[in-house]
Amino acid sequence: MSGLGGLNKAPGGVVVGLAQLQLPHIATAADVARQTEKICAMVGKARGGLAGMDLIVFPEYALHGLSMDTNPDILCRMDGPEVAAFRAACRTHRIWGCFSLMEYNPDGNPWNTGIILDDRGELRLYYRKLHPWVPVEPWEPGDLGIPVCDGPNGSKLALIICHDGMFPEMAREAAYKGAEIMLRTAGYTAPIRHAWRITNQANAFCNLMATASVCLCGSDGVFNSMGEAMACNFDGTIIAEGGNVPDEIIAAELRPDLVREARRHWGVENNIYQFGHRGFTAVAGGATDCPYTYMHDLAAGRYRLPWEAEVLVTDGTSCGFPRPERQARRRVP
Repeated sequence: MSGLGGLNKAPGGVVVGLAQLQLPHIATAADVARQTEKICAMVGKARGGLAGMDLIVFPEYALHGLSMDTNPDILCRMDGPEVAAFRAACRTHRIWGCFSLMEYNPDGNPWNTGIILDDRGELRLYYRKLHPWVPVEPWEPGDLGIPVCDGPNGSKLALIICHDGMFPEMAREAAYKGAEIMLRTAGYTAPIRHAWRITNQANAFCNLMATASVCLCGSDGVFNSMGEAMACNFDGTIIAEGGNVPDEIIAAELRPDLVREARRHWGVENNIYQFGHRGFTAVAGGATDCPYTYMHDLAAGRYRLPWEAEVLVTDGTSCGFPRPERQARRRVP
């Protein structure tokens, strides 16, 4: 199914490269500049290593490492030199790219941002992480929803970041908007290995959607990221995976044409369709109501767990961050 890592590309295939980038140590603007050069060089490595590759995906924190530093001197802007360099690399090597950056926010903490550029260097998808990995991460919660874009070879792409993938609603939203391939970039370390594996598979199967996921890799002297690149078929099976070799690019061919076929033809376990058409064997068209209390409560701004008052960690003070005083702006879909 993986076409031997894209060596035997099918007419409807999308060959995705997952770059297990060496975890960098970043402290200064000069460090960011050097890391930008390395990432751009790896775009060239991807193209040179596999002529049929359509998309190269870099992990979360590829530019900034895991320091959680919010110093404005090392943050990025969409019109800044880092994004310009990524645009040029994609254009030069005629390949799509997915990149991570910590984006300057003039009104609060930085955003954890991911972008997808096409093979002309044009911006196709712009996403801000909805679920920062609290209490460890200080990033502002995303405010752009979960966008979906047209991808290479007629595919539909979505991007989520790291902890986002632990919420099944994220993958469901991506699929609901039409995504056939969902990318997940991360900086996770070894304790998350099992959860990483099962959620990548479940996100694929529950939505009849291919998933392609990659972490940083190696040590920066303090933290150890795990690599563990994974490509999953729409039935949840793993079709390609990496280990913990830094800077290795794991390639797999994903088949959005077969995703579309399954979504149209599957009866048993067509979960993304059946979720909104409950019991269609018994009632015409199935039940289309929403029986889920948490969905109604979240939409109404009154989400509250039965054990809400007993939750002990509700801010970032345990990780050395000050208690926040700003209120989140309520997003209107």
